[in-house]
Amino acid sequence: MCSFAFTMSSHSVAAINPSVPTAVKLLRWKFRLLSALSTELAFGAAWRLFTTPRKLPEKNWEAAAVAEARQFRVSTPRGAVAVYEWNAKGSRTVLLVHGWEHRASFWGVMARGLVAAGFRVVALDGPAHGASAGSRTTLPAFARAVQAVADEVGEVYAVVAHSLGAAATAGIPVEFNRATTGRLPRLVLLAAPGSTTAVAQRFAQLLHLPQAVVQRMRRYIQEQHGRDAESFSLIKTGRTLPTDQAMLFHDFADESIPFAEAEEIAANWPGLNFRPTTGLGHNGVMRDAGVIKQIVEFLR
Repeated sequence: MCSFAFTMSSHSVAAINPSVPTAVKLLRWKFRLLSALSTELAFGAAWRLFTTPRKLPEKNWEAAAVAEARQFRVSTPRGAVAVYEWNAKGSRTVLLVHGWEHRASFWGVMARGLVAAGFRVVALDGPAHGASAGSRTTLPAFARAVQAVADEVGEVYAVVAHSLGAAATAGIPVEFNRATTGRLPRLVLLAAPGSTTAVAQRFAQLLHLPQAVVQRMRRYIQEQHGRDAESFSLIKTGRTLPTDQAMLFHDFADESIPFAEAEEIAANWPGLNFRPTTGLGHNGVMRDAGVIKQIVEFLR
């Protein structure tokens, strides 16, 4: 239920620049017309947009990021997921879970830092992302892919998850080490959304969706998953996770997820190690040397 693509990037552009991008204006016009014709038509179009990540062009540093990784695939009911492994003989396994419209190669700097510290590092391309199957995905589907990888790679010592990946990992949540302890020793969340309904509301506000369409989206989630959308939110699930220690990084200037959501997560999660950052934005927190150093120290 959680498309972050349009919700975040386009919303940020519109918020920063009073001149609304032409693409957003056209979409607003489209949804105004569809809503006038039929709430169901508008809902169908909105849901497709909400669950379809763009295929971003590969950046020049991505190939090098995965060049030394062993690549393999893990089967899921919705198609194969691409998985990458660095330092197979590392002492403990750290699973990296990327965000919306990212892929495993975006973790290059983080993976190198963790490998240098002696960890085995595993990352996946989420469904409909990177080299994995599919063109659309939802928050539960993303979590199911993470679950399949977690079950496949053996004992997981730690997870580092960003944005949508954090919401999927800790909001559904994914169950780690099911064959042994059922607990995850360390969890690190980066730029995590506090409320899934807040994400959907930002999407609706950006496109000027009528409340009837928004309510239809909420009913659809309930029908599909037997849960209210807000039940996936970290402000609800964090305190119940079977995790020994958890840490959250969030930047004051995060352009995609308001810092206030991180504060709300921390307020509702006793024992969470909350570490605000400055000047890193939504994605810089993934590759900042200072953040990586703190993560390595936390995992030791």
